[in-house]
Amino acid sequence: MGQNGALTSEIPTNAVCPETPQQLAEALRACAAEHRTIRLGGRFSKDRLGGRPLSAAATVSTRAMDRVLKYDPRDLTVSVEAGMPWADLERTLRKHRQMLPLDPGWPESTVGGVVAANVSGPRRRLYGTARDMVIGMTFATLEGKLVDSGGMVVKNVAGLDMAKLMIGSFGTLAGIATVNFKVFPLPAESRTFVFEFETAAEAFAQRDRILQSVLQPAALDIVNWPAGFRLLVQATGSRRVVDRYARELAGAKIEDESIWCEVCQFTPRFLAANPQGGVIPMVSKLSEMAAIADSLKAPFIARAASGVIYAHYARNAPEVELGAGFEVMTKVKDMFDPERLLNRGRLYGRI
Repeated sequence: MGQNGALTSEIPTNAVCPETPQQLAEALRACAAEHRTIRLGGRFSKDRLGGRPLSAAATVSTRAMDRVLKYDPRDLTVSVEAGMPWADLERTLRKHRQMLPLDPGWPESTVGGVVAANVSGPRRRLYGTARDMVIGMTFATLEGKLVDSGGMVVKNVAGLDMAKLMIGSFGTLAGIATVNFKVFPLPAESRTFVFEFETAAEAFAQRDRILQSVLQPAALDIVNWPAGFRLLVQATGSRRVVDRYARELAGAKIEDESIWCEVCQFTPRFLAANPQGGVIPMVSKLSEMAAIADSLKAPFIARAASGVIYAHYARNAPEVELGAGFEVMTKVKDMFDPERLLNRGRLYGRI
């Protein structure tokens, strides 16, 4: 156990590890019937995102629920259990030249953990977030019920709003049991271009020029480490399309694609190196990002075309501003978990 009652990310030896969605529902019901607080997750690799978990009477892990339930490459859909390692899912899809471009960064991430934390990486620019890729879900409630939301058809939106409540909830509402995704073909070609600048203003000015052009990059990130400011641009498509980027982005360095692993893994590595650290997402208009980036005295990753900056603090990270949304979150929490049993403190340290 860490300071202030916060837990480490280690999975206790006495954790309950259901092997099926039905067993997950029963485990949650049994804990709730005894009014026991619950720590819920997969491999708990992202305990440092959101609020730190508080101590709990019971731990429930979905790590044993790791199967592919249905995969039809021709339909571009896949259904998996929540405890499946994200890396295993990526390997399964890659065999058919397909992908799920969420790029979570944590090698040990599970599918449920990626969805519950709403993790998205550099390719958010082109493909969106988990909310754009999840087409269905089954989740287990504290009442021991399994709720099916959405389905296996991309255009099927019936009941999908219930699933969207689970995305980004950090396990504070219910236990994600299975997830259905729409998947994407791997691009024929991919090339990364990097610009280096001394100031944030210069980096974001170059971003503006790219966004105002005909180019449609898959990823557009700005980072301020190890020194200065780097604008990273990933181009995907046919060889002809990628070659056009080379002409349009004259002056940029061409980098190996592995640079995106450096970006995706920066956050977990930073948190591992800074036990008292935290990551704060800052959402703004595109026009305001340069000023925010310039004011930060901390390493950051800016999803420069999506309006999100992730500031990395070695200690004393400020609280996330929730505004009017906090009242709505509280009401939703009361609907699913009125006794505040599930993952206490995980949603921004307040729910």
